[in-house]
Amino acid sequence: MSENEARSSEPDAGGVEHLRRCAEECQARLAEFAELAAHVRHEINNPLTGLIGQSQLLLREELSDTARRRVKTIEQLANRIRDTVASLREIQTPQPAARGGTEGATDPPRH
Repeated sequence: MSENEARSSEPDAGGVEHLRRCAEECQARLAEFAELAAHVRHEINNPLTGLIGQSQLLLREELSDTARRRVKTIEQLANRIRDTVASLREIQTPQPAARGGTEGATDPPRH
């Protein structure tokens, strides 16, 4: 193999460093997004829990048919919001890649 062929088969150090920085930046942004999602969940769930609880208490009382339908609608819509907000739990902070000098099972072999 010629010297040029040997060099072209080695990874470009500058390119690898650029990819590493990009990956770190993406992980940092994902962590910020996950933190924002957790904050939004919390801020929506607190008043929503009160809304659902109050509607359930109202449904225990004597209400006209019209008022009962309205309170049930409020409860159903609040439950839809609760379920939508719960789906934000899927956004999680990325776990840092394991370091330690050993190659992972999915890493390509190093030569």
